Amino acid sequence: METQFSAFDQADIINFLKTVVKDGQVKNDPTTLQSQSYSSKLAGDHQPAIAYVEAKSIADVQGTLKTARKFHLPVVTQNRFTSTVIGADAVNGGIILSTAAMDKILSLNVEDGYAVVEPGVINGELDKEARKHGLFYAPDPASKPFSGIGGNIGTNAGGLSGVRYGSTRDNVLGLKVVLADGRVLDLGGKTSKQAFGYNLTQLFIGSEGTLGVIVEATVKLMPLPLGKSLMGMAFFKDMPTLAKATTDLRMAGLYPSMLEAMDSNTLQAIDQFKQTTYSQAAGAALIFKIDMINDLTVPTVEKILTRYQASNVKMTSDEDEQAAIIELRQAMLLAIFTGRNAVMEDMAVPTSKLAELVAYIQQVSEETGIQIFTAGHAGDGNIHPTLTWSQDIKETPEGVTLALRKLFNKALELGGTISGEHSVGMLKNQWNNVELGADVDYLQHQVKALFDPMNLLNPKRKIN
Repeated sequence: METQFSAFDQADIINFLKTVVKDGQVKNDPTTLQSQSYSSKLAGDHQPAIAYVEAKSIADVQGTLKTARKFHLPVVTQNRFTSTVIGADAVNGGIILSTAAMDKILSLNVEDGYAVVEPGVINGELDKEARKHGLFYAPDPASKPFSGIGGNIGTNAGGLSGVRYGSTRDNVLGLKVVLADGRVLDLGGKTSKQAFGYNLTQLFIGSEGTLGVIVEATVKLMPLPLGKSLMGMAFFKDMPTLAKATTDLRMAGLYPSMLEAMDSNTLQAIDQFKQTTYSQAAGAALIFKIDMINDLTVPTVEKILTRYQASNVKMTSDEDEQAAIIELRQAMLLAIFTGRNAVMEDMAVPTSKLAELVAYIQQVSEETGIQIFTAGHAGDGNIHPTLTWSQDIKETPEGVTLALRKLFNKALELGGTISGEHSVGMLKNQWNNVELGADVDYLQHQVKALFDPMNLLNPKRKIN
């Protein structure tokens, strides 16, 4: 056993934290540390954090980072702790800095179409508040009812409406960020155009807490679309056929705001979970939505669906019926994850290559014997194959690892990415040099060193 002569003990660290965190709370009880340190069975072997800081002010964030510098401790920023890529689990001997309690909507400007929010504001709550004023917040990840704006920004979260309204990156105007050295940066602004300096706002979006701590955001709000919307559901013989139909719907001038796909395995899981019969219709289902419809909308949709022999087509403008269709899509994750070990992946390819990718996913499933549930945002080529295995098997099967390697390489071969919207975390950080190339990988490490020279902020995430 290695002998170490520590300059400080844990009590010294906790006591110092409590002197610099004045508005929030510092917790180090075993129950809190255990519950907030682990999110996944895939997280690997690591120890819980030594302290959990519930920050309620920018000063609390600065105090936590001051502690980290003084004692040379890693800091993992958490928001609502919904990461799917082990992006916010504890690092051995580190501090967890939660910004979830910083949850105020600071201002909502109707005339200029923006809101200024703290990072802990829940996505869906901001959207509800905006709708009271005839506006809406467009990004809508599956975690919309419970994920925070800060986490969405840190991971550049996508969502169901990304095909028309973009991801989080496209809806952020400005940020307030605390750097590892305690400086507070005001980035971007409240205008839709801004050309001064390098675009550091976008650099921090998707940086997964590795460059600084987001403590405030100015986000874009959009006017609610006029008139009625059309939502529908259609079934196809298989996922490749669905992918081809999706391309035609996207390119027909309809400007769909949702194009969501689910394969036969996913439909079977939903049927089992909700006692429905969707899987009897065909091999794959498409949920679509089009805002601000006109007289050409329905005939155009019908023509495309007929071209690809869609069956059991249902289209509606009734809000309650639309809500029921969305509920089906939202039940997908619970249906797949219930009773199984699972890892949900996140690949995106050019939409013209989606049919080839989904066909390959099925091929890999057959080759490896791993059951794969494939669903996702077909409109922007972002697909989520979920690999599953028995809960009786404690270790991740070799077939899962092999299947993932095959799928990652195929997505890259098709000109895509292996992280469309879930970010990188610890699960895929060793693939940076594969996807980005050695020169860009090295430059990313240089950027990290510039903003965080002591490597305190969320180490081992984003880049290896």
